[in-house]
Amino acid sequence: MIILGLDPGIAITGYGLIRTSDDDTTPEVLEFGVIDATAEGNTSSRLVLLYDKLSALLEKYHPDYCALEKLFFQQNITTGMRVSEARGVIELCLAKGHYPVKELSPNEVKMAITSYGHASKKQVQEMVKTLLELDYVPKPDDAADALAIALCRLSTLRLELLLRSEE
Repeated sequence: MIILGLDPGIAITGYGLIRTSDDDTTPEVLEFGVIDATAEGNTSSRLVLLYDKLSALLEKYHPDYCALEKLFFQQNITTGMRVSEARGVIELCLAKGHYPVKELSPNEVKMAITSYGHASKKQVQEMVKTLLELDYVPKPDDAADALAIALCRLSTLRLELLLRSEE
């Protein structure tokens, strides 16, 4: 089973792909990184680049499940609106490919990865390193966040399967 985690952004979108088998072993990292649209001059160009790069990733890996971090507004509404545009492009891309997607809040991800819903970014990154048995913390931060999102989705999938088997 292949899971794609996405940390959306208008300039930089993190992605992380993991694979796991049914025998409940440690997930394997297939690929992680960022879709970097910072060099693009305007929002429309950034969104086209995001669509094209994400489409290529989907075509290459054909994930079984996808997870997307929910939009979380803090103080900057303008940034939140831009991120929502990127999320819309991501959702369109996933919907066109009929990929099942689950939205996860930042606190859900932190809870699944560290068992503490208010964990720091560094704590989450260190746990991603540990859970994936990596020699280093994945960089950049957006990619590490995307791997955390993929791991959280794996956790929710395992719970869903367990609950179904008890019915």
